[in-house]
Amino acid sequence: RRHRQHVRNIYAMVRVADEIVDGVAAEAGLTAAEQQETLDRYIADTHRAMRTGYSSDRVIHAFAHTARAAGIDESLTQPFFGSMRADLGVEGAEPLIYDEAAHSRYVYGSAEVVGLMCLRVFVRDRRLDQAQLQRLEHGARRLGAAFQNINFLRDLADDTDRLGRSYLGTAPRLSDADRDEWVRTVRAQLDDARAVIPLLPQDARAAVRSALALFAALTDRVDRTPVSELYRTRVRVPDPVKAGLAARAVITTWMERES
Repeated sequence: RRHRQHVRNIYAMVRVADEIVDGVAAEAGLTAAEQQETLDRYIADTHRAMRTGYSSDRVIHAFAHTARAAGIDESLTQPFFGSMRADLGVEGAEPLIYDEAAHSRYVYGSAEVVGLMCLRVFVRDRRLDQAQLQRLEHGARRLGAAFQNINFLRDLADDTDRLGRSYLGTAPRLSDADRDEWVRTVRAQLDDARAVIPLLPQDARAAVRSALALFAALTDRVDRTPVSELYRTRVRVPDPVKAGLAARAVITTWMERES
């Protein structure tokens, strides 16, 4: 409960930016130049609110409150907005293809820094030594990267057909072997993140464990799905399975407290 509204505020800010570049603005009739202008205005308003503590935009105002309370600064928001700008690309230059270097930059800005924002919320009232902080930051980045990479795999159809983007390499289409390699990458990232969960404050662990377990289950389902099917459908974890994973995360965290 102590962290919940702050995490909602982070999610709301990044979600609005994501929708500007992921087709919602285009479907409303905005040209590419108008989408860029809208994003630039959103970025400027966000950074102004972070400095002043106020915005007439309720989402930005809420995020600014969280940023100021948790020490989230432009070292995290600038890379995020950089990835959002990358998604707009250059008019007439579609499809967008991300090679290994571009993929790393994009994932850092679009996902790893969001993990770092949440981490700053979780530890805002704690004094950590440099070694602890580095381990936690590594785990937060790895978890964000895992989330993003598995989302790329399950969103192959939408990213390729609707958005004209290839986030996972320069080949026109992934093979099953490519999928297998990305699954191995995601599992390694999840393992790294799992290892540092015990370092988090007690009241953040159950939620992080639950999210990690959900994406591990999603990774397993993607692993069992032929790439040809991933290009047609979006894999998901059924709600009853999600509930079971969340319950297990709560029990595991409760047992840590009791031991």
